[in-house]
Amino acid sequence: MADAQTTAQANDIAGHEYLAFKLGSEEYGIDILKVQEIRGYEAVTRIANAPEFIKGVINLRGIIIPVVDMRIKFNLGSPVYDQFTVVIILNINGRIVGMVVDSVSDVTTLTPEQVKPAPEMGTAFSSDYMIGLGTIDERMLILVNIDKLMSSPEMGLMEQLAA
Repeated sequence: MADAQTTAQANDIAGHEYLAFKLGSEEYGIDILKVQEIRGYEAVTRIANAPEFIKGVINLRGIIIPVVDMRIKFNLGSPVYDQFTVVIILNINGRIVGMVVDSVSDVTTLTPEQVKPAPEMGTAFSSDYMIGLGTIDERMLILVNIDKLMSSPEMGLMEQLAA
């Protein structure tokens, strides 16, 4: 059953366009349709008692949105903010969220043959949030189910969606 579901999920996502971004030395991909815009990193307003990975909030054309630093969330070392650091503005089920990443590289379309199922691993980046691995020549993209990740209880950013 799990294999059939994984195959259906892989077929469902293949042929989609993914925004590729870097966190540390790894490249990740998220569904381009979830991306509202990409902005340069700017100072955020810190919120008292927020988890460390929530950098704070920014005012985006009159909308106050939370900003999550994915390097902190996934324990990928101390974040360095430079000219390549960007905030990907996501629209997740009508909620706007900012996600800080090291850099964005490109938008890639993946065919079903290029998407491999995610291996089961006990890592900080739970395979629950991985759609699979996208392979493009020598590159490998870790495909992230950004909806599931951003609405997960440990992120605490959104009310749990009714199942």
